[in-house]
Amino acid sequence: MMNCELLATCSALGYLEGDTYHKEPDCLESVKDLIRYLRHEDDTRDVRQQLGAAQILQGDLLPILTQHRQDKPLFDAVIRLMVNLTQPALLCFGSVPKEPGMRHHFLQVLTYLQAYKEAFASEKAFGVLSETLYELLQLGWEERQEEDNLLIERILLLVRNILHVPADLEQEKRIDDDASVHDQLLWAIHLSGLDDLLLFLASSPAEQQWSLHVLEIISLMFRDQSPEQLAGVGQGHLGQERSTDVAELELLRQREMAEKKARALQRGNRHSRFGGSYIVQGLKSIGERDLIFHKGLHNLQNYSSDLGKQPRRVPKRRQAAQDLSVQRRSALNVRLFLRDFCSEFLENCYNRLMGAVKDHLLREKAQQHDETYYMWALAFFMAFNRAASFRPGLVSETLSVRTFHFIEQNLTNYYEMMLTDRKEAVSWARRMHLALKAYQELLATVNEMGTSADEAVRESSRIIKTNIFYVMEYRELFLALFRKFDERCQPLSFLRDLVETTHLFLRMLERFCRNRGNLMVQNKRKKRKKKKKKVLDQAVASGNVSYSPEELEALWPALAEQLQGCAQDHELSVDSMAPFDAASEVPVEEQRVEAMVRIQDCLLASQARQALALLRSAREVWPEGDVFGSLDVSAEEEMELLKQILSAPLPRQQGQEEEGAEEEEEEEEEEKEEELQVVQVSEKEFNFLDYLKRFACSTVVRAYVLLLRSYQQNSTHTNHCVVKMLHRLAHDLKMEALLFQLSVFCLFNRLLSDPAAGAYRELVTFAKYIVGKFFALAAVNQKAFVELLFWKNTAVVREMTEGYGSQDGGSSSRRAPAWSSEEEAQLQELYLAHKDVEGQDVVETILAHMNTARTRRQVIHHLVSLGLADSVKDFQRKGTSIVLWTEDQELELQRLFEEFQDSGDVLGHIMKNITAKRSRARIVDKLLALGLVAERRELYKKRRKKSAPSSMPDREKSPNDFWQEDLEEENSLEEESEEEEEKEEGLETEQAQGSSVLSAENLGEGLRQEGFSGPLLWLQSCLIRAADDREEDGCSQAIPLVPLTEENEEAMENRQFQQLLHKLGIRPPASEQESFWRIPAKLSPTQLRRISASLGQPEKEEEEKSQPDLEPRVVETESPGECSPDEEDQQDRGAEALRALLLARAKKACPTSPEVTLEEETPGEKELLKVAPRKRQLLDSDEEPEEGEGRILELRAPVMQKKKRYQIEDEEEDD
Repeated sequence: MMNCELLATCSALGYLEGDTYHKEPDCLESVKDLIRYLRHEDDTRDVRQQLGAAQILQGDLLPILTQHRQDKPLFDAVIRLMVNLTQPALLCFGSVPKEPGMRHHFLQVLTYLQAYKEAFASEKAFGVLSETLYELLQLGWEERQEEDNLLIERILLLVRNILHVPADLEQEKRIDDDASVHDQLLWAIHLSGLDDLLLFLASSPAEQQWSLHVLEIISLMFRDQSPEQLAGVGQGHLGQERSTDVAELELLRQREMAEKKARALQRGNRHSRFGGSYIVQGLKSIGERDLIFHKGLHNLQNYSSDLGKQPRRVPKRRQAAQDLSVQRRSALNVRLFLRDFCSEFLENCYNRLMGAVKDHLLREKAQQHDETYYMWALAFFMAFNRAASFRPGLVSETLSVRTFHFIEQNLTNYYEMMLTDRKEAVSWARRMHLALKAYQELLATVNEMGTSADEAVRESSRIIKTNIFYVMEYRELFLALFRKFDERCQPLSFLRDLVETTHLFLRMLERFCRNRGNLMVQNKRKKRKKKKKKVLDQAVASGNVSYSPEELEALWPALAEQLQGCAQDHELSVDSMAPFDAASEVPVEEQRVEAMVRIQDCLLASQARQALALLRSAREVWPEGDVFGSLDVSAEEEMELLKQILSAPLPRQQGQEEEGAEEEEEEEEEEKEEELQVVQVSEKEFNFLDYLKRFACSTVVRAYVLLLRSYQQNSTHTNHCVVKMLHRLAHDLKMEALLFQLSVFCLFNRLLSDPAAGAYRELVTFAKYIVGKFFALAAVNQKAFVELLFWKNTAVVREMTEGYGSQDGGSSSRRAPAWSSEEEAQLQELYLAHKDVEGQDVVETILAHMNTARTRRQVIHHLVSLGLADSVKDFQRKGTSIVLWTEDQELELQRLFEEFQDSGDVLGHIMKNITAKRSRARIVDKLLALGLVAERRELYKKRRKKSAPSSMPDREKSPNDFWQEDLEEENSLEEESEEEEEKEEGLETEQAQGSSVLSAENLGEGLRQEGFSGPLLWLQSCLIRAADDREEDGCSQAIPLVPLTEENEEAMENRQFQQLLHKLGIRPPASEQESFWRIPAKLSPTQLRRISASLGQPEKEEEEKSQPDLEPRVVETESPGECSPDEEDQQDRGAEALRALLLARAKKACPTSPEVTLEEETPGEKELLKVAPRKRQLLDSDEEPEEGEGRILELRAPVMQKKKRYQIEDEEEDD
């Protein structure tokens, strides 16, 4: 039933009395109310269905439109309502619903739309629309208002919606040459003059904004028409159509007469009940006995074992796609009108309109998938031009290599989307069919140009052919479409067009090669960057090769010469040689032995430069204990240390960690190789037979056989294209065995027994040729009958014809050697011994103990073949099976990336801290998908370059330089004092904290200048309090920063203050449930104090100018009686920090200063150097300095223009 409010609104529109419609006073408001109701309808489109059932459009809206055109507001509102009511059902529901209830609503709306279309099939309605449109187009652009443009667009949309309604074939039941509802609509458009207005809009340069609307309307007008039939209307081709119809009827009559004759011959002379029973010898029944046949002998040839069986039901997802396009012949007057329209459109509008539409598509001014109308118009009008009177100038806009490229790009895109978007695969297949039709028509037009009498046209055709045949993508397109043909998504009409287009392309290419002699074409192949050879020999690196002391002694002299040359090289850099693996789970302190093993491997591989660089780099990382030599080691001592490392029996580990590291390195190398893949373009001489061999595969042959099965419905040209390709493969390539398949022979049997086989002479001749070749081969090869059960490739075809085993010689080098009985016994013994051992890969263990070289794949497959394992999947490497990412996991990944993005190894830290463990490749792919990184190279490990010591004695050093040097040395000292859980964070996190401290100092200075000194002191106290709590409790957890004052709250909302928090490693709220920034649990007390120290406000001292000849002097601390205890403590600690930095700089940067050297130091100075690390620890300690540590040597090597004293503000010290 109709809704009460909706019924009252419809009643207020007016009423029809005879042919006159009387509108109510509230008619305009009622129309607006209906528009409002449609805007708020539910998913079932209930308002639309109720209005359709009440026939509001037929009974009220159309009379208002035709009789009250003078009322402009009412007219505009009625047009708006009509556009909404006639909206296509697909747009209303999004797609064809699969749920039965929603599908019922969809079909109901479609029924009402078909009724609207039938009501519009009148000259009166379109007459009003055309008159209104004509008046609006008469206005110039300066006189036309925005409301006028909206009305023009709504009229065009209304015409589009009416033409878009599909025809109801079951209800109309129209035959060819009869006027359907669509034909009546077209005739009404013609009588109203709307077709002339469409031609004007298409040809006028000032009306290009309506080009896509006009093209869509024209495509819907010619939806069911054939361009070849339209081109032949009224030009003496009616006789040809009549003769074609007569030939089809004669063929059907012959088939019917043959069937009647066969049935007459099957009738016996006696009554059927006296037919008797017969035993069919040689044909077994269900048991072992011969079959008993209970019918007459004339029915024996129709016997089948499938009689009486339930036919197998094909699932819906595997059913063949249905062809929705229907072509029919309209009434003669409609076809004449459409033919004249096409001729005028080609002469006056085609080039201009197609150029404007192409411009809209390239500039992305069109809606999604509007390029399909462009491709339809290209295929239709170029075919009409070719069939009517071929004039290339009329279609010159789309006759270029750029158009070929545009169609090929879209065709490839649709092809890829059909393979990936499986839910919408049918829609993508339809778009791909349109692109294929356009490509086919382009080829046909270029081929027709080659036979033109005009020399210029033939030359243009030759140039286009040269470009098309040269590019590899155009040649490979058809192979890709055949190989990925899917009859579940693509209908038989697509396969028919694909076969015809391929036939045309091969014919053009064959003729072009025949006339040219030799043809050079483009060839592309992906060239992968070869894997770099590893620096170390694999046998030496794995420790499998052992050297005797005599061999090592003999190896040393040559190494000593190389080492002496490298030691004198001042440009030897240790930055690129990292002696430890930051991503390894083994702490850095425990990697000393591995570093020493690497040095030994470099020496054994005669790579002295790398060994010396590794030794010096390891000395800087592990200075304690002088394991790799002291910091002031001489060249002779280095040589002796390397000799000891060479001869030392170092332990070598072969565990899963190394294998995992190797796998990760291989993954990184593969990722880099994917990025460095280069498409290598070259030229080669084209060979037509070699190109034809690409089609000699089972997928292509099966597609052709599938189309051949419907030979009765195919046209003569389609059957010729199929037979021509199969003949090329069988005769030209000598591969008849490709068609030796049982289903093909069943098809040939049906063809030869067809009563109308005389109409398919070409097919019959080819079938007899293939069957004869088969029996000739079967006389030599008895296994040919078994081969009928399988589709074959070229290798099997050659084996069938040349003999089995004839192809083994050419590929014997690629095949793995056979397993001997001893190898199988050893394999079985090793597998039974190690299969139950937990924590190890049984296949890797077998490979390590095998006497012969075998691959992992060979071992796994042979274990399966021996029956020791059930499946290959049992031996897959243990990894994560998680594929989908949940929303929480994506948020966690994003949080971890933001937390570690400033570190040197972002990916390594994410893999350590992520909850759901995944492989490196999956994490990288997800980071790319989320847009957190743009390229893979951003996730590569970064090695921090150490600043080279400056040799200039008068170079000025800023406090930032001292801070950086202090942090570099502090990284090595903190490794001894931190807890075990802090060591697992690795050296890269420490380096990231150091770099953040340096940048945080500049941000802190800027914030102080803006008046944020108070919030900075509050942040500093929070950090120190968190450090003290973590030292007392011994555990760490995230601590929120809760601002209690208005000043601190404003600072936490400041963008620059938040940037400072980011730099310091304080993480923002991870989700909506968190409101405050938090100090991460991973920060140690030492790191927190160092971050707090970076926020301290430096006190500037007076500028002091250092004289060049100033002797070293002793600076004493201030007297305790001169200041208060608090000030004394702060000043002492700040001075001691600065002096420790100066001493560290002098020790590191100027070890061989001409004024002061280590050899010339006094015993007191050496004692001060030993005490220097103790002085630096005062930065992070509350202990009182000892009495002997009150003095420090001030060196003059770096001339200081300004000195700053850093004090650590600690609010806890006052308590």
